Amino acid sequence: MSSSQVVTPAEKLAEVKKQVGLPPIVAICGSTRFMAEMAEADARETKAGRIVVKPGCDLKAPHALPSDPAEAHALKARLDELHRSKIVLADEVLVVGDYIGDSTRAEIAYARSLGRPVRFTDPEVDPDA
Repeated sequence: MSSSQVVTPAEKLAEVKKQVGLPPIVAICGSTRFMAEMAEADARETKAGRIVVKPGCDLKAPHALPSDPAEAHALKARLDELHRSKIVLADEVLVVGDYIGDSTRAEIAYARSLGRPVRFTDPEVDPDA
């Protein structure tokens, strides 16, 4: 097999999504302080016919998730990795909110490194604008 015939995992994923006729997938990113806005964006994107993936946990809100600092740190690392997987799965990224912190900035950079288009609900916060 020549190198021109090598198919990357990303190309395989894109082909499978095309073969099964999946609608576009949007990964919502942003600070968890914007969870309500993320829910609104989820509704708009879903209404527009897109599959939406977004953060499922807000570690800053009261919850039954680990409160021990070491456990919470490990959980955040696992959730960050899970969210990067959502970005890999997505066809594009929608950044919600008027604030970009370090985690969101890293997600934007990661999405762009994968060639994913990135939209913003507040375009003025685009770190590359």
